[in-house]
Amino acid sequence: MLNKFMKRGQKKPSKSDTDVYGNHTPPGNRNSESVSTSNVVVNHSSRGAANLGQQQQQQPPAGGAVVPAAAATGTVEALPLFREVPVSERQHLFLRKCRVCCFQFDFTDTLKMAREKEIKRMNLVELVDYVQSGSGKITEGNQEEMIQMISVNLFRCLPPSSHEHTGSENIETDEEEPYLDPSWLHLQLVYELLLRYVMSSDTDAKVAKRYINHSFVLKLLDMFDSEDPREREYLKTVLHRIYGKFMVHRPFIRKAINNIFYRFIYETQRHNGIGELLEILGSIINGFALPMKEEHKLFLVRALIPLHKPKPIAMYHQQLSYCITQFVEKDNKLADTVIRGLLKYWPITNCQKETLFLGELEEILEATQAAEFQRCMVPLFRQIGRCLNSPHFQTAERALFLWNNEHIVSLIAQNRNVILPIIFEALEKNVESHWNQVVHGLTVNVRKMFQEMDMKLFEECQKQYAEKEAKAKEAEEQRKLTWQKLVDAGATHQITK
Repeated sequence: MLNKFMKRGQKKPSKSDTDVYGNHTPPGNRNSESVSTSNVVVNHSSRGAANLGQQQQQQPPAGGAVVPAAAATGTVEALPLFREVPVSERQHLFLRKCRVCCFQFDFTDTLKMAREKEIKRMNLVELVDYVQSGSGKITEGNQEEMIQMISVNLFRCLPPSSHEHTGSENIETDEEEPYLDPSWLHLQLVYELLLRYVMSSDTDAKVAKRYINHSFVLKLLDMFDSEDPREREYLKTVLHRIYGKFMVHRPFIRKAINNIFYRFIYETQRHNGIGELLEILGSIINGFALPMKEEHKLFLVRALIPLHKPKPIAMYHQQLSYCITQFVEKDNKLADTVIRGLLKYWPITNCQKETLFLGELEEILEATQAAEFQRCMVPLFRQIGRCLNSPHFQTAERALFLWNNEHIVSLIAQNRNVILPIIFEALEKNVESHWNQVVHGLTVNVRKMFQEMDMKLFEECQKQYAEKEAKAKEAEEQRKLTWQKLVDAGATHQITK
């Protein structure tokens, strides 16, 4: 009876019973120790750790099991290198090295447990080299153990952002020093191990998808909110490789990224990894087959176009603009939808943001054909006319630069009968009274271009503008006269009293 009970106690836990989370390590200094050529294993001697360590050596944890953080103190025992053991023993050594790398450390103090940290780092280096070299196909059990170790190290609580410390609303941190995670010396190697595993030709996607599952992908996406740009760069590469290798995960990854965007647009307007996620999507959109699926068009309308709304758009606008332009280049019938969407979110008081929109608009118009242009040109050039008269010279200048693009000039020339009457007044006002000489000079050039394009139309617009100005002047004089009559009437009333 006792033997049965002991055997039952050693039963391997199922993957569905567990969850993977790491521990948060607060900021500190980087440990820049060099790579060593030997490896060791940690045997814990603190409270409750010795028995746990023995249990781990007898039975590997399941794919979802949580491996506890390292104890404050420990003894070390040397482990051989892979090349020092027979081929038949390397899988077992691989397992032992993974278990050593599951232990977590506090990196706030670089001197605290420095030897143990170096031990873990050396084992990570060995594991990366082993997977990269393709020395031997990793068993399924070891793949599960390795993904578990990776999960324990990567999936952790991120430290509070700078705005959470200060309560500041300003989230444009371009001028601030980027946050650098003090545990990056280890994290980089763990990311490199995951990347090499996903990229390896020896990794069978049908087997690996059991461990790199939806739960794993979601937690990987959570890490995109890291403030460390080095981590986000690795995450971008890893997720892109996962998307490429695991076709079964592709719809799920797209949906999960959508959800991150929705939360960012409509709830938080704070996320550090929007630019990196858009870079991944830019590559994905480039691979869309034609005719484009309705799902992808909905993604454009519901997620990408509304990303123009948040205040910190400058942090990811370049990547967003690329994604939007890819859609129009893939299917030019989407140009009208995109331009109208852009006009919907056009900034009213933010001139820097308006300048970004004008730059994106030029790229979209570059890929727009005449039929789609005609559908949206009236509201579009009403907005461009307002930009031409902007007191912010960069906005006015950027709007005038549209006439430097040959394709856009061609579209305007084909539809000049509609466009010139819309913007003629804005051009005349710039020539008459804009304070910036560069804007004044560019306006004169655009005005001359229209004049050479169609002299008859230009003179007709000029005549209509002169009539409108005369009526406006007459109305202004009439208004002044009316007010003067009221003033005089009031004065007469006072005298009679």
